[in-house]
Amino acid sequence: MIDRTKSDRPMRIAVLGAPIDMGASQRGTLMGPAALRTAGLLSLLETLELEVEDYGDLSVVGVRELTDAPPDKANHYREIQRWTGIVSKRGYEIAQTGAVPIFLGGDHTLSMGSVNAVARHWHEQGRELFVLWLDAHADYNTPATTISANMHGMSAAFLCGEPGLERLLGAEPRASIAPDQLELFGIRSMDKLERELLRERRVGIADMRQIDEFGVAVLVRRIIDKVKARGGVLHVSFDVDFLDPCVAPGVGTTVPGGATYREAHLVMELLHDSGLVRSMDVVELNPFLDERGRTARIAVELVGSLFGQQITDRTTPSNAIFPGE
Repeated sequence: MIDRTKSDRPMRIAVLGAPIDMGASQRGTLMGPAALRTAGLLSLLETLELEVEDYGDLSVVGVRELTDAPPDKANHYREIQRWTGIVSKRGYEIAQTGAVPIFLGGDHTLSMGSVNAVARHWHEQGRELFVLWLDAHADYNTPATTISANMHGMSAAFLCGEPGLERLLGAEPRASIAPDQLELFGIRSMDKLERELLRERRVGIADMRQIDEFGVAVLVRRIIDKVKARGGVLHVSFDVDFLDPCVAPGVGTTVPGGATYREAHLVMELLHDSGLVRSMDVVELNPFLDERGRTARIAVELVGSLFGQQITDRTTPSNAIFPGE
């Protein structure tokens, strides 16, 4: 007899805001968490019969500064260090409750703390954490390779344990993932040294050329199959500039030629059907640059697709909630 007690109960979602905006050159993403809530994120998740708890927004007021020497090329290092530590600490505590954390940003430096938090949790459970990086940019620079010195472009490299930011977390435990546990998807902008480092590390990359050739379904299913084969779980780090600027103008680092509205929804729908997603980031939404909340609403719709919103009543496999558990 199949015990459905665990799989039948509603999934618990924990929403946590991190209004960080000094990691990017264009300020304004600190308003992202408020814009996502205003666009109806919480109510949408609740309509999907999920248990939703909003933990509010974090603050670094009162968080002490560390005394390590900042790298030569890492803008606003000290402020980002405080944010990374508190996001990692609070994110780990939430993951330990069994809830699925959704981290609302803020720029992409948020993931330095969020991915560290959930990786630490899943390492303790004996499970590999894979990260699907939906982004126009690879964000795999280090202080040694960066051109701009903006730290949101170093996030993916940091979470893979690349050198240069060893003291960023201070005393908070660092839980890196291996480069083959990172999947870059929708990429269309990379620096020269960044590209060389990615090639050397053999990081999985599905750029827009591959998406044009093979379609998102084939490429996403390859990632899903890889994660399932290794008994892993998946963190989705969704930068809204993954979308084409015509679809989502409210970002500070637009790159033409991004994912269409339907391509993005299909990615999220396939991920939902896989049952592998156990945490996510929504980052780089800049309401100051948006058009009457258009990008915020689209981001909320995509989160809805990731957690089960659908037009027709398709059958989802019975093991899709917590596979392997």
